[in-house]
Amino acid sequence: MSEALETIISDTTSQMKKAIDHLEVELSKIRAGKATPMIVDGINVDYYGSPTPLAQVANVTVADARTLSIQPWEKNMLGAIEKAIIAANIGLNPQNDGNFIRLYLPPLTEERRKELVKRVNGEGENAKVAVRSIRRDNIESIKKLQKDGLSEDIAKDGEASVQGITDKYIALVDQHCKDKDKEIMTI
Repeated sequence: MSEALETIISDTTSQMKKAIDHLEVELSKIRAGKATPMIVDGINVDYYGSPTPLAQVANVTVADARTLSIQPWEKNMLGAIEKAIIAANIGLNPQNDGNFIRLYLPPLTEERRKELVKRVNGEGENAKVAVRSIRRDNIESIKKLQKDGLSEDIAKDGEASVQGITDKYIALVDQHCKDKDKEIMTI
């Protein structure tokens, strides 16, 4: 196989791995009834005029299975953190006791569980679209190599390799979504 073709195939694998990594991050943000600090990832607090990630202005810990505890480094940040959590619209109401902010995760209703499963499947579909887009781009690159003199047999083998990698990563997306669905639907 030509060096350019090997590069395309290794790029395909690394790009698809990034798509899976992104899916894992997005799925971790979907709460499945258990408290995890990742629920508040992506929330920015107004820290003296500049938006700052919550984890950089406070200590976020899991108090118990259904409670997150947020202790700001500076007490005067309690109000700003509370506003940021409300503005983030994550479906949790902050409870401020003057020292800590606590987020209580209510038990999930059947209806809410079904909504979360739909969201998980939507994220899975986005990941599949990304993987297929990577496949399309890399197969086009192989076809350009073929026009530039790569033999047809080697090009077909390269396309088959890219398709095999794609099938593997699509199955991985399905597995991640199935695992998250099971986690959400388990009471």
